Amino acid sequence: MYNSLTVEKSVISGMNYLAHLYLSGEDESILVGNFIGDYVKGNQYQQFPLAVQTGVLLHRQIDWFTDRHPLVKDCASRFKTNYGRYSGIVTDVIFDHFLAVGWRNYSIYPLRQFSKHVHAILLSNFNLLPLRVKLFLPFLIQHKRLESYAGLEGIWQSLAIMGRRTSLPEEADFALDVLRQDYDLIKREFEVFFADLVDFVESNFEVEIKKPADNRL
Repeated sequence: MYNSLTVEKSVISGMNYLAHLYLSGEDESILVGNFIGDYVKGNQYQQFPLAVQTGVLLHRQIDWFTDRHPLVKDCASRFKTNYGRYSGIVTDVIFDHFLAVGWRNYSIYPLRQFSKHVHAILLSNFNLLPLRVKLFLPFLIQHKRLESYAGLEGIWQSLAIMGRRTSLPEEADFALDVLRQDYDLIKREFEVFFADLVDFVESNFEVEIKKPADNRL
């Protein structure tokens, strides 16, 4: 989600989907497009129904905004020693962790309910999904990858899988050490950044994100 660097992504990584799904709001077709955004290149999005096209383009705008945010760059710099140019991808995964941990502050739906709803939408639109998405979707559902982000073990597993199956360095232990060391600071960076991102999406796109009444985003 947060970094547009081209990288061979594992078909089973479940890398950073939670934020994109959340930022899709209530429109199921936009959610589908936002979910598959990394797998639709160039003008290929024009092959999909209009609302799905909107989701793909929203995905790209979210990436564009995120890549340029100073707090994202600050966080990614912590991982450059071992991850180099892939440090932004590690930040993607870790930011989804903080979204999952603080989920009640962002959504009126429990994370498990939201995840099951997403699974149902994706399965009902299975024929629209790119082949690579069709291949990893059963794994994502079976292993509850969206919910697993709430635990550090789930983050470690995602990074470890990507390290084994993609060009991402095999440095999951290092990433978790950095996260534990600077946990509270990175959490605050995420919270400020994500508030900016939600505001960007709601201000520039016709997306309705239902948040708790006491949310201060």
